[in-house]
Amino acid sequence: MNKLKLLVVGCGNMGVSHAKAYHKMDEFEIVGLVSRGDSKAKLNAELGNAYALFSDFEEALQQTKPDAVCISTYPDTHESYAIQSFDAGAHVFLEKPIADSVLGAEKVIAAAKRNKKKLVVGYILRYHPSWVRFIDESKKLGKPLVMRMNLNQQSQGYMWDVHRSLMESLSPIVDCGVHYIDVMCQMTSAKPTQVTAIGARLTDDIPAGNYNYGQLQIRFDDGSVGWYEAGWGPMVSETAFFIKDVFGPKGSVSIVAKEASQAGNSDSVASHTKTESIRVHSSAIDEQNKFIHPDQWIDLQDEPDHQELCDREQSFFLKAIREDLDLTKSMDDALNSLKIAIACDESVKTGEVVKL
Repeated sequence: MNKLKLLVVGCGNMGVSHAKAYHKMDEFEIVGLVSRGDSKAKLNAELGNAYALFSDFEEALQQTKPDAVCISTYPDTHESYAIQSFDAGAHVFLEKPIADSVLGAEKVIAAAKRNKKKLVVGYILRYHPSWVRFIDESKKLGKPLVMRMNLNQQSQGYMWDVHRSLMESLSPIVDCGVHYIDVMCQMTSAKPTQVTAIGARLTDDIPAGNYNYGQLQIRFDDGSVGWYEAGWGPMVSETAFFIKDVFGPKGSVSIVAKEASQAGNSDSVASHTKTESIRVHSSAIDEQNKFIHPDQWIDLQDEPDHQELCDREQSFFLKAIREDLDLTKSMDDALNSLKIAIACDESVKTGEVVKL
């Protein structure tokens, strides 16, 4: 089959990883790298200076006429770039979140459907076998579930520049939160009914009205509850970095990432998906209220690193295009998690409970 012409838009952290995946795949032909700054030239050098460079997205789209576009830019450009790509006849791999508003996300999905093109959203944890196992084990715990998750990042240097740029359009609990809200929704298979959230602006180094720490709480219609916490910046505690924990009537399941949780790793993209092992605890007790079963440790054999996960995402993108997969549910799930995250952002700003 003919190679798919692929335009890479955004050459920062995720854009680099996705471009490296395409570069290795015979089924794709990269026809251009797009970024506003010099990141495209740095990436091109890593890839053997093999590709055309563009500073303007619309110009690149018009000149290269790609079959597919990978968008890894800041969220405030996602809606416009994705819709233009669909209207130009291209399939789209889009980093999360779909857009910086619910209405924008709905417009992106409508454009994909209108043009009969594939939209794959970069929910990287869905491609991680350990996270799939974590979700599967949680479903054995009974209902309701209590879901406890966070991803606090003590960022400095380049990553603090990235985080400040991200916060010009979205808060940490929206940008990162959509991943873990999506995980919670998979665990419960229940409908969220209300959210509350709190936030704090811990620095004058971000625009007034924005906040770089937030915590959200979600209630589901099966009685399950979940919280997620995210903070970015040089003042954030490394100790607060990593909690991925669920418990229900029958016990608990926890991701234990000792190496990833070591000091200095919280702003490393590679450590955000690392699992290492899963601890499963049974709540069964005997007549003396003693535990019947020892905790089970699941040592995970298939532990892909961040680049391998991006490779798997792009293999799925290829499969979705070649095999004409129905992506309706995954698009709906991505929209649902964004709706919940945006509602949490509203709760921070208003101080009110938001009904869903």
